[in-house]
Amino acid sequence: MEQKQKFYINQYAVVDDNVEIGEGTKIWHFSHVQSGAKIGKFCVLGQNVNVGNNVIIGNYVKIQNNVSVYEGVTLEDYVFCGPSMVFTNIVDPRSKYPQVGAKYYKKTLVKEGASLGANSTIVCGHTIGRYAFIGAGAVVTKDVPDYALVVGNPARIVAWLSEAGRKLIFNKDGISFCEKSQKKYKFINGKVLDITENEI
Repeated sequence: MEQKQKFYINQYAVVDDNVEIGEGTKIWHFSHVQSGAKIGKFCVLGQNVNVGNNVIIGNYVKIQNNVSVYEGVTLEDYVFCGPSMVFTNIVDPRSKYPQVGAKYYKKTLVKEGASLGANSTIVCGHTIGRYAFIGAGAVVTKDVPDYALVVGNPARIVAWLSEAGRKLIFNKDGISFCEKSQKKYKFINGKVLDITENEI
């Protein structure tokens, strides 16, 4: 693929044909972006990152060293993937019974602003909610709701965080305000909602 001025590809990275890369994106040493992948604007792919065929990555996504984003995974805007975190895309892999091709892959969606900590594992077929935070080393085996902080194996909810990553402390009415993000949140029916614009 011809290198253009609008983005940066390190000389030791490999980018296949039929790839879309947005303005301001940087792809560093020993990374590989495979055919059909779409990468948005102002993303950073660290050293030794693999982006599989037909993967969709939004804008302002940061993928740290040694992460493979396999086919079937979608990352929305502002997602953070910590060093050496792991995605999977097949539930029951067997070398003796290979499952090759998109029809075998379970889709994984990581929504806007979510952070996936170093060495965490996201078992395929699940959705990580908006601004959720997956703790370092956690193993996600089910969907994670918006704003949840999960840790452990299997991952479990231990707290709720604001869009800016601050711990939310709810008052007797289930309301919490984050000074950093200047947003107001409400805990209702086991979920956290951003009510900054509209009171519930």
